[in-house]
Amino acid sequence: MKRCGIACVVLLLAAAVVGAQSQSRDALPDWSGVWQMNGGTVFDRATAKGEGGALSRGVREQPPYNAEWEAIYQRNLKLRDENRLPDPINTCGTPAGFPRLMNVPDTYEFVVRPEQTWILTENGPNVMRIYTDGRPHPAPEDRWPTYTGDSVGHWEGDTLVFDTVSTRMSHYPESGDTVLDRTGLVLSDAAHIVTRLRKVNDDTLEARMVIEDAKALTAPWNVVKTYRKLPKGTRVYDYACAENNRNPVDAATGKTLILGPDGKPLGNVK
Repeated sequence: MKRCGIACVVLLLAAAVVGAQSQSRDALPDWSGVWQMNGGTVFDRATAKGEGGALSRGVREQPPYNAEWEAIYQRNLKLRDENRLPDPINTCGTPAGFPRLMNVPDTYEFVVRPEQTWILTENGPNVMRIYTDGRPHPAPEDRWPTYTGDSVGHWEGDTLVFDTVSTRMSHYPESGDTVLDRTGLVLSDAAHIVTRLRKVNDDTLEARMVIEDAKALTAPWNVVKTYRKLPKGTRVYDYACAENNRNPVDAATGKTLILGPDGKPLGNVK
């Protein structure tokens, strides 16, 4: 009887766990399908000044940089205007990193599970893991900077709230290999980002990011990105930017070229 009783208890506990997981899974929002970011690749369009996109002369954003990091951004803007700020995504095939992962023009998929949410992008490809199983961040002495950092999160109704730390430092291009967009925006390894990701309606996802960075910023930086759902049946294909031959760096001038279909530079590149 004891053996039977223990077996029954084990079966009941297993059934209870499966039932709890099923209920948890059923309560998760439906983010299935393929999504694409709205707008161009200027990271913070709300604060952007100037006309055009991230590569356009005169376009810049207004993060609350301190004097040191504003000077870094000014240097990068100048390099951008001279076509001398090679984008590491194009020229090296490195991961986009976070938060730039939320700012790529290609397609996205979101895999939502009780214990994790994965953000997958066609570009790269890139994968970001957000742990929602209750674990904390590793202790500071056990962390090391990575492209996407370490993210832990929880659900507030249908909103995924996740906290990201331990991303890579960038004084790009002097050191580091990450930028937030092609204007040359950068953050330090002290960046701490809280993101609220939710489905606004059947066709729109919204990411609200609050970025704090004790080394680079004087105040929290609020950035909002939105994504539209693409037609049902849209496929996602992988490709690697390491094989890119569209944006080579001209060995003679150091400029990043944009080649047309005929393999010749577009625009007036001197």
